[in-house]
Amino acid sequence: MRLFGSAQKKSGWMCINVMPHRVDVSHVRVAGRARPEVMLCESYRKDGDDVSALKRLARVLDLDRYHCTTLLMPGQYQMVQIEAPSVPDAELKAAVRWRVKDVIDFSIDNAMLDALRIPAASSARNQQVFVVAARNDAIAAAVKPFNDADIALEVVDVPEMAQRNVAACLEEGGRALVLLAFDEHGGLLTFSCDGELYQYRRMDVSRDSLSAAHGEMRQQFYERIVLELQRSLDYFDRQFGQLVVSKVVLAPVPDAPDLQEYLASNLSVRVELLDLAQALECAQVPELREPARQQQCLQLIGAAMRAEGAAA
Repeated sequence: MRLFGSAQKKSGWMCINVMPHRVDVSHVRVAGRARPEVMLCESYRKDGDDVSALKRLARVLDLDRYHCTTLLMPGQYQMVQIEAPSVPDAELKAAVRWRVKDVIDFSIDNAMLDALRIPAASSARNQQVFVVAARNDAIAAAVKPFNDADIALEVVDVPEMAQRNVAACLEEGGRALVLLAFDEHGGLLTFSCDGELYQYRRMDVSRDSLSAAHGEMRQQFYERIVLELQRSLDYFDRQFGQLVVSKVVLAPVPDAPDLQEYLASNLSVRVELLDLAQALECAQVPELREPARQQQCLQLIGAAMRAEGAAA
């Protein structure tokens, strides 16, 4: 969701995520590079309140020189899929507003919307669109600490789009890619092709629950993950049969090789482990060689991988 325009600033985007006990920051440059270059990826302990922490970061990092964005967290927004109205792109957001009023669980009169077209599966199928909706007060609450710290946010983004940006670096031209990542909120599965998001699904299995589970409990989690993947792959094939899924890529997670082996033995598609240090240029941030750090920063980095001037 774009909030403001921007003056001349440094190349790339700076994503700043305020967490309960820390502030995560990443700056990535994309334009003119064979691989996106991660210039910065740091976590700062949060001493004091959000505004105090952001003010200190603004001084240390000279944030007024950057295009700044942040991510909404699950529960702060809804993302739904509807049939796209037959209007130009410039009129899309206004046109979808009345169509989602009975789909979202809050009043459309007090909501901010953004819309992203899903590439048509075929000429016979009506084009679909993703609509991201958030309460005005949720957006205001997310933006307020930045405003109070004199940090000009240009965009508020969502994890599905951030994960799509990472997936775009892993795709094989003209073939779909599935990226599966887990964090403290649960699992997120995205289907993309040529940099476009086609499908997503959330799983009620968090990184922490996977880490804590052993024996029979871990086996049950693995079975749930496989079932969700199988259903999602089947649905994708029905909706976008002209696209071949090249592989499923599993982002770092506790005991990732074990889960990779289980997925590979139960799916008909190749399963690989993600290594951000191979997909991106990370020489400036050597700690990204560590899987645990990649796991923590995947969506943060993805949100900073926006194309300059991009609206979605």
